[in-house]
Amino acid sequence: MDSPDVISLAELAERWRAEEPDLTVHDPGGPHECLVRSGELLVRSDGAPAAVDRLRRWVDRAEETAESKVVRLRLRPGGDPVRIAADSGPAVAPNHVHVGSPIMIGTARPLPRSAPPPPTPADETWPVTAAVLDTGLDPHPWFAGRSWFAASGHSPEVLDADGRPGQDRQAGHGTFVTGVLLQHAPGVQIRHRRVLSSLGLSDDATVARGLRAVRGAADIVVLTAGCHTSDDQCPPVLRHEVERSGAVVVAAAGNGGTSRPVWPAALPPVVAVGADASFSNHGAWVDAIAPGVDVTSSFVRLTPSRGGGPGTEEREYGYACWSGTSFAAPRVAADIACLLRLRVPPEEAVERVTALPAT
Repeated sequence: MDSPDVISLAELAERWRAEEPDLTVHDPGGPHECLVRSGELLVRSDGAPAAVDRLRRWVDRAEETAESKVVRLRLRPGGDPVRIAADSGPAVAPNHVHVGSPIMIGTARPLPRSAPPPPTPADETWPVTAAVLDTGLDPHPWFAGRSWFAASGHSPEVLDADGRPGQDRQAGHGTFVTGVLLQHAPGVQIRHRRVLSSLGLSDDATVARGLRAVRGAADIVVLTAGCHTSDDQCPPVLRHEVERSGAVVVAAAGNGGTSRPVWPAALPPVVAVGADASFSNHGAWVDAIAPGVDVTSSFVRLTPSRGGGPGTEEREYGYACWSGTSFAAPRVAADIACLLRLRVPPEEAVERVTALPAT
């Protein structure tokens, strides 16, 4: 009998629709399974006029976001984004939904649990910058006093966005991931940007916008979510931004226990990181393996407010133990940061790290 913690993507999507009603699972349980935004296609701005003209029978309106150079094509009712994209050429694609890597599709899904504090990272300053694109970053004591914290912008964790009691399943994730990075590269300068919801969801358009926002501002970019696609090819807007990032992009391989590629991790320029665990995705596209089971790091929790009435909660900073390829990725990013600090060229740093066995 299956464990009650084992759940399919279709079942997860049904739960998530309460907060994100536009989720559609294509080919549920099949070889082309992927999660997309219903009624929506993406195309780069320079290809939008031709795409709108070609798809005018399906397109209701086009919405451009100047900062990302990506156009959303909103489809008329009944339009299947996967099928329409397949008939439209390589420049047009569905807006795939990315799933954060502590979320384990088809495998057991451990939640973070309290842990004793590990040693506090040294307060150092290196000429190396890492952008963490995740759920946000709270002023945990490990970060709040560091020079880069205020300079990197204010995007605190959203801990309870679903309206149900308790904090959301992936709330605190960005704070945890950043703590892993600092434990192993204490002098790295962090730039954080929220691209993941507290449920652990994002999409191609949001991740592309995040990559574009940190272009030229980071030596390393850390991503901890990814997506499958119906044709097992990388969404073009992600490929475009990764290839122009100018940074070493490190991405979690995901936790489905499959060799099917996850994007953008499986792109050749990206360092795809799996974990030393059976839940980790695997295959020739995975470049490195790092510890991902019972990792301990910084965390933020909602706790009942002292003297407050029902529904009043406050943030408590502490430490947690969590599992997933999300926490293997920042470990490898830290190893690369240590080499960049020693002025090792980025290409050589990647070669060294991907040649190492799991530590």
